[in-house]
Parts: sequence; C-alpha cells; structure tokens
Amino acid sequence: MKQYVYADNAATTKMDKVAYEAMTPYLLEEYGNASQPYAFSRTPKKAIQEAREVIASCIGASPDEIFFTSGGTESDNWAIKGIAMSDEGNHTIITSSFEHHAVLHSCATMEKCGHRIIYLNPEETGMISPDVMKKEITKETKLVSVMYVNNEIGSIQPIKDLSGIAHEKGALFHTDAVQAVGHVDIDVHSLGVDMLSASAHKFNGMKGCGFLYVRKGCSLIPYADGGAQESGNRAGTENIPGIIAMAAALKNNCVHLEENRKNITELENELLCLLKKTNIPFVRNGGLNTLPGLISLSFPGADGEAILHRMDLFGICISTGSACNSQDTKISHVLKAIDLDEEYARGTIRVSLGKYNTEEDVEKIVLGLKKILG
Repeated sequence: MKQYVYADNAATTKMDKVAYEAMTPYLLEEYGNASQPYAFSRTPKKAIQEAREVIASCIGASPDEIFFTSGGTESDNWAIKGIAMSDEGNHTIITSSFEHHAVLHSCATMEKCGHRIIYLNPEETGMISPDVMKKEITKETKLVSVMYVNNEIGSIQPIKDLSGIAHEKGALFHTDAVQAVGHVDIDVHSLGVDMLSASAHKFNGMKGCGFLYVRKGCSLIPYADGGAQESGNRAGTENIPGIIAMAAALKNNCVHLEENRKNITELENELLCLLKKTNIPFVRNGGLNTLPGLISLSFPGADGEAILHRMDLFGICISTGSACNSQDTKISHVLKAIDLDEEYARGTIRVSLGKYNTEEDVEKIVLGLKKILG
C-alpha cells in the first residue's frame, strides 16, 4: 500500500487503537439492542451510560446533558432548529458569516420560515469581536451561534466573552466546537455555553457519531420522533460501537492533551520555519490565536486546487479551504469573510497536522511545496 503523508486532520482523523479496541466487542459479541428489556441488552445499555459519563467528564458537563447524534452536522442542525422552533414565534438568530455550512444552511432554512438572521463579519485576523456583537444583539435575540475554532483558518473565538454578552440580553448561546473538542481544554460551564456540538471523527473516533451538549433547563424540540432513545429527544437505535469508540477516543485525547498540543505546535513551528527558508512568498491566515496544527497558507498568484492535486501526486494529503466542500473550486466563504485579497485567496491551502504526524512528514510537505512553487 502506498505510504501517504496525511495532513488533513481537520477533515478527519485516524481512529485511535484504543477506540477501535473498545468498540470491537459491541460489533461482534455484545451486539444487543440497548432498548430491549432482556438480559442480553444490559451490557450495551450500561456501556452507553458509561460512555455518556466519560464524555460529560471530559467537557465539565453532567451525563444527562449529553445527547448522542450522528455527528457535528446533525448537532448543529438540532441546536439551531430546535431552539428556533421551540415555540410559535419568529425570532432573531445571530451567527457569523464564516461558520461551517451546517450552521449557515440551518440558519438559512430558519430564515425561510420567518426568523431573522444576523451575520457577524470577522476581523481580518479571523476573530469575531465582542464589541461588534454588542452592537447587533437585542432583547429580541433568541439564539447566538458562533463556532469555537474555524475549520478553515483555525482562529479560536472568544467564546466565554461572546456567551456572556448573549446571556446579558437573555439569549441562548451555541458553539460548533467540532474542531475544538479533544484538542483544547473545554469546560462548558466556565465557557457559559448553553449548547455545544462535537463530532467523533475529528478527535480520533468513528465517523457517523457525535454529540450535542445541552445545558439543563435549555429547552429545544426533539430532533427525531419515534422511540424513546436519548430521553425521548432523538429517536432511533443507538450507534453503540460508535458511541463507545467516541468516548474512548475523547478520554484518550484529553489525558494526553498537553503532550499532543506541545508536539503538534512544534511540528507547526518547524513547518513554518522550513517554508520561510524556501523564500516562497506566503501569508498565514487566522491571526495569532489559532488551533495548533491547523494552518491556512496563501501563496500569491498560485492555484490552491492545482497545489492540492500536485501534492497528491507526491503522496501528500492536504486541503484547499473546507474539505466538506471539495467539489466547489470557488473562493471559500471563509476567505471572503476575512476579506483576503483574491490573488492570495485563490492560492490558499490548508495543512492540518495531527498527533500522528512526524518531523519527516513536515519536511516532505515543505519539499513538495518547494517543488511546486519554488
């Protein structure tokens, strides 16, 4: 099998061995439906509860505030639509113009239903200013949704400040934390968020599994009707192997959080240092406060799509903008939102390093870019 340098961890991550081993018994042996009353279902039912407790402990929540979903997209949809449709009135929702499309499209759907949507524009550094939010929020605002870490440029938002402003006006606050969970310290109560979305495959778990944190007392309509799973809020037979793997992966990442962050930061610094030595002109997007390893690079006069395909020929996996929108070669909405010059925007790639990357990987990435752009 061809050996790839995988540097697209913001798109998805390699599953941890500990997560794989944790889930395997629930595929082959303990495969019972947790909703059934007989003894064979007791082990998977208990495993779901234990997984809920593990995940809750990793983000400072209570187990009954964790609801399992199919991933970040479902969690975002549920948070936004579930609050907007929780009563018969039309409400004001505030979000940012460079959110993931799971948020933007959910807001667009709610706008068609009569709700008012306000989009906050980020600064050129990729930050949502609390002062800008203060000017837009009113007592009529029902919900504010701002992502924790931008998935294209890596900028980390001042979530605690933003949620505080929302609560001052009586609004609820949701954050899409898909790129943050398992990679930064998170305490939902310290942050002051009412809802938080996460996706397992972004922190070395299984694809097709995620969760939504919902603060006690925060009322939103059920995501799906049917059975009584997830306390009657999300009907459907649970993805038990995925849930077990997600809990194991998150716990593993949280235990090694500082170690992983240190190693990835060192790799990021090495990549940028080597790239500067090539004398290839570039800019790093996202400002100074970015998630370690999530690197948005713009090369003036270049073609990001062409760079991606040529790097692929070298066996190096990177991305241009958002991997969730790989069929669209237009300048991404994120780069437009930060007002990046078109000459730079068209030559933008995303290199996202993870805990399994090495110094050799970084050297190969820079060598590949040098061959293409040098």
